[in-house]
Amino acid sequence: MSKIIKIISLIILNPIIIFGLYVIVHGHLTPGGGFQGGAIIAGATALILVVFENNIKLSRGLFSLFEFLGLTSFILMAFWGIVKNTFFYNFLTNSNGILGKTIVFGINQGYLNSGGVIPLMNLSVGIEVASGLSLIIILITRNL
Repeated sequence: MSKIIKIISLIILNPIIIFGLYVIVHGHLTPGGGFQGGAIIAGATALILVVFENNIKLSRGLFSLFEFLGLTSFILMAFWGIVKNTFFYNFLTNSNGILGKTIVFGINQGYLNSGGVIPLMNLSVGIEVASGLSLIIILITRNL
């Protein structure tokens, strides 16, 4: 690829990742969430692999580790609900903690810290999907 494409790709790489994180974090308020944000972040991995071709080596082990951590944290949060009440119980809602703010009724119901355990689960899914799709993209491009 030309030098211009490489420079422009480096410039837009961070906004792509930030937008993916934005979609993950706001997943309980808007259409979107962990899967959609993870797919956007995996698109950044695809951009890196397409633009820089063989000049960059991405480790499959690191992506496998993050995929494992995302899936494990999601499963642990799901089973932690059993300790409190039921499977997938939203144990942070109305707990007056950081993510347990009571939902207010009215014009603005869009507070980030009103989702209880849902934003944490969205983050886990986002990590797992971004790592899994990135791993698939790496394996496909290495075998071409």
